Amino acid sequence: MTTTRILFGIGYLGGRVAKLWKADGDHTIAFTRRDDPTEIMIEARVFTGQADVTRPETLTCLNDFTKLCGTPVEAMLFAVGFDRTAGPDIHAVYADGLQNVLAALPTSVSRVVYISTTGVYGPAGGEWVDEQTPPDPQREGGNASLAAEQVLRRHPIGRRSVILRLAGIYGPGRVPYLDKLRAGEPLAVPSAGWLNLIHVDDAARIVVAADQWAASQESDDGPHVFCVSDGVPAVRGDYYAEVARLIGAPPPTFCAPPADSPAAARAASDRRVSNEKMSRLLGVELQYPSYREGLAAILAEKQAS
Repeated sequence: MTTTRILFGIGYLGGRVAKLWKADGDHTIAFTRRDDPTEIMIEARVFTGQADVTRPETLTCLNDFTKLCGTPVEAMLFAVGFDRTAGPDIHAVYADGLQNVLAALPTSVSRVVYISTTGVYGPAGGEWVDEQTPPDPQREGGNASLAAEQVLRRHPIGRRSVILRLAGIYGPGRVPYLDKLRAGEPLAVPSAGWLNLIHVDDAARIVVAADQWAASQESDDGPHVFCVSDGVPAVRGDYYAEVARLIGAPPPTFCAPPADSPAAARAASDRRVSNEKMSRLLGVELQYPSYREGLAAILAEKQAS
């Protein structure tokens, strides 16, 4: 049976999710601020509508567009990214934006998958964190994501919904500092501390699995929270050493980032993210079970092209 879903955020992750749903024979209605289709929209063969999550008046079209597919819309994926050049602040996009969308959803929508971040957790001194760890965001993005989670918790649809707290997404085009490594230049990141990662293709498959899992749940005790990572945290120095090895560059050197930089803020978190609940309940076998397999595939493809 064909399932129809609404998608806000057809970008690096959302576009891959839409392609997986299309491969399963399902329909996706993707809403975007753009007035022209992107390459990923065309590849995923989605229905498209123009809307802005920060402007409620543009969301009144949701019911009209959902009639195009001929089947009731069952679910919504909110995977909106933040564009600093677009105007609204991150809280307006994440928390207020989700609230605006929830207010405009067709009544047939029974569940939401919200893409959050492990940035909702605070510094952990290198210890493990999981779904039971109290949030303590230290940065703007983590605060906005936690506020959006709370919006979903307060809404009736939250009881059948899923919150996915994603670790750092990497994949094609998302491996930083390649040019600096090739040139032998020092990287302005700490060599110590933990990186928690998930390959974008695995993340997309987990989103699909989480939506299917939520649809099968009979209880209304959500939203259900999952930490999404490959479960193999990497020491930063080891990660960049592996990148250097794969591209034939000299071993990396490091210098301290500016104290007020995003790199310094990320380093201060120093936590390891468990994926035990995700693995146990969603049952997705990762194509890239650690950064080593993921980097090897990404950089081999890049070299071949």
